[in-house]
Amino acid sequence: MKNRREFIKATTVAATGALLPKWSFSKPDKLRNVLILGDSISIGYTPFVKEMMQNLAIVQRPMLENGQPENCEGTTKGVKNIERWIGDTNWDVIHFNFGLHDLKHVDPQTGANSRNPEDPLQADLKQYKKNLKKIVGVLLNTGADLIFATTTPYPEKLEGPLRDPGMVEKYNRIAVKLMNRNNIMINDLYTFAQPRLNEIQLPNNVHFTDLGYRQLAEKVIDRITEMLEYPVRRNY
Repeated sequence: MKNRREFIKATTVAATGALLPKWSFSKPDKLRNVLILGDSISIGYTPFVKEMMQNLAIVQRPMLENGQPENCEGTTKGVKNIERWIGDTNWDVIHFNFGLHDLKHVDPQTGANSRNPEDPLQADLKQYKKNLKKIVGVLLNTGADLIFATTTPYPEKLEGPLRDPGMVEKYNRIAVKLMNRNNIMINDLYTFAQPRLNEIQLPNNVHFTDLGYRQLAEKVIDRITEMLEYPVRRNY
């Protein structure tokens, strides 16, 4: 747990100052309000999104009292906290994801991460669908334009809690079907990341390098600006 917290803290601090592409935005009359909800993967790319969109939008995510980004984790936590995360801000766009925590194995007694294949998933496919449907219902009521990011892939040999091979595809299929039924835009980070994992993902890890988070951030910005119908120009 300590190593994970240190990783998230280091990524958040380092991300804003490294590997930023040159993006051009003409500052609009009014900055848009953008909320990013998600797990530690979103924590990794959010600083890049904030920096690259600073002339277009006020990009925010849930934060803890100590000033560190809050990990939204899986749908179990999401159902309990979604209204708090939304708050009373009038969001123009909400970019969200749940799945990576749902599909991991946890101790049935303590809820702690587990590497025992006999232990249950945090939220099995049926529960994930039920939880995600509740979260989507709350988000739809905000009136914001919604973007769902598919859960990113991970290697078969993986450190940390057990995540079975092939599960991410099953969870993404459920999520995409639900989003399509509700006319919610999809940001397919899974398909984007899959063919380039060796280049952008840390070894035996669900997390990404600074380069990886920068590239994921670009895909997030592409979808947000598309939703806002705002042209974006990259100057590499």
